[in-house]
Amino acid sequence: MAQAARRQSREGAIAVEFALIAPLFIGLLIAIVVYGFWFLSAQSVQSLAAEGARAGIAGLDAAERARLARDVVEARGRDMGLQSDRLSSEVRVDQTALRVVVAYDLSDHPLLLIGGFLPQPPKTIARSAAIEIGAY
Repeated sequence: MAQAARRQSREGAIAVEFALIAPLFIGLLIAIVVYGFWFLSAQSVQSLAAEGARAGIAGLDAAERARLARDVVEARGRDMGLQSDRLSSEVRVDQTALRVVVAYDLSDHPLLLIGGFLPQPPKTIARSAAIEIGAY
């Protein structure tokens, strides 16, 4: 009789412990998904800027360099699964360097919206890459 009463009290304790711990684990899982997605997106944007700068350096003049860099950013952005309407790029060419700045807007992405109770990462990811022109 005493063993049956002890077992019932332990079963209730397990349910209480689960009710206390489960929200923490679920919150941790959501945080891993949200921040993992954000870091993946940030790495993709950085890679896109670097690829644009590498492609742009092949141009013979400033206009061709800018066009090559923009074309690569647009094409590779689609290949990486980034939405082209959320992606913007800026190419600056002067006598010494080619600089590509890529920005990606995540302001209303569903994965970032599920983590509403978490400290939110920046809504816009902006990364840049620069290559010197004529330096050997």
